[in-house]
Amino acid sequence: MKTLNLGKKIKELRKKQGITQERLAELTETSYKYIQRIEGKSPPDVRLSTVIRLAKALKVEPTELLEV
Repeated sequence: MKTLNLGKKIKELRKKQGITQERLAELTETSYKYIQRIEGKSPPDVRLSTVIRLAKALKVEPTELLEV
């Protein structure tokens, strides 16, 4: 999975919805630092279960986050 594109998409959707990284971390039950890393320049690999939680928090389908 291209995590750099995933991070950009998450950041874009998050900002459009006025959600902070801290709030997204709360909604997805992950750490704020992990959200920072996903949106950063060298993102980690992200598990599908995390992508699903992120999509739910951002009110989109998981496939939307994974589109290139």
